[in-house]
Formats: sequence, structure tokens, C-alpha cells
Amino acid sequence: MDASEPERIRIVVVDDHYMVREGLKVLFSVVDDFEVVGEASDGAEAVTLCTSLQPDVVLMDILMPVMDGAEASALIAESCPATRIIALTSFVERDLVERTLDAGATSYLLKDSGPEKLVQAIREAHRGRGSIDDVALRAVMGKGDYAVGKDLTPREREVLKLLAAGLSNKEIAERLTLSSGTVRLHVSNVLSKLGAPNRTSAAVLAMKHGLS
Repeated sequence: MDASEPERIRIVVVDDHYMVREGLKVLFSVVDDFEVVGEASDGAEAVTLCTSLQPDVVLMDILMPVMDGAEASALIAESCPATRIIALTSFVERDLVERTLDAGATSYLLKDSGPEKLVQAIREAHRGRGSIDDVALRAVMGKGDYAVGKDLTPREREVLKLLAAGLSNKEIAERLTLSSGTVRLHVSNVLSKLGAPNRTSAAVLAMKHGLS
């Protein structure tokens, strides 16, 4: 790579609709730091492809034949720990959102998101930061805005900030000089107090409400 060229984010596009894949490839072809290195039309194909290519980011459709996006995300998260998974779908049912995030997706976006939002989400995912579409977040929370984080302790706020920055439990433990067990307890308390089903939802709430 020429020294003047930006480091490229290697992307795999997964969707069972050919035109969606083609549209995304056209969009990304004009983004200097993006490179589409592969595409798949179902979850099983995506797992094989990602295991081989080890991409930086995967755009994952959810409802697909052979293997759905949630199951594929779980397998990719296991075999490609450095790969960030962005769910890109038209569906916002609570169970589907929760299952996809729990499977290993770091972000959940709707297909009607604008190009700028999608490009930003990919760059953020590459940096280790998740994002969830507001509609999907409301589906997960099942409630409107409230005084988010008001009952967090100072230590729990510290843990939440580091979690939102993309740090693992082990990294948080090292940063705060705590045991792994203590960090797990703090993370569990943070999720409970925020009403968040997983780390990604907690991180998004932290960013949205100025807690990170």
C-alpha cells in the first residue's frame, strides 16, 4: 500500500438479495478507506468466507435461508474474534434484536439508514464502538427515555465508560486494577440498572445519555 493511502477497512457484505449486495458495493467503492473483500448470500456461506478472510467488519442481514444472521454472527464471533459484526436489517422485533446482539453483533442498523450513518457505523465498529438504531433500541428497552444512569455508583460509571470505549472485562480489570470477578459483577450491575440486555445496548445508552 502506498504510504499516502489510508488504511482500508476490509468488509464482507452478507445479504440474500443480490441487488442489496450490489448497492452496498457501489456505495463503498467511493469511500477511500473501505474495501469490500467478499460477499455471501446466506449465513453458512458467510461463516466459511469470514473464517477464511478474517475481515475487519461484516455487514450481516438477519433473515436469510440456510442459516440466519444471528446464528452466523455467533459462529463468526467465535472464529473471528477481531471481526466486528453489524446487523443490517429491516426488522426491529425485540426478540430478534436481542438474539442478534447476544450472538455477537456489535451494532444493529436498519436498511433505511442513510449512507452517511452506515459509513459512520462501520468506522465506529472498526474502532470497537457499537451503535444501535433508535427504533431498535426502543424495541429492546420497551420504554421511553428516563433518567438513565442516575443510580449508578461512581465505580460503575467508570466501568461503563470503559465498556462503552470497547474494552473487554480483562482490559477493564487491568485499567482499574480490579479482579476479573469484580469487573464481571460491576458489568452485571450496570446492565441491570440500565435495563440493557447486553454490553452493546449499555454502550449505546452511555453514549446517548452522556455517560461515556
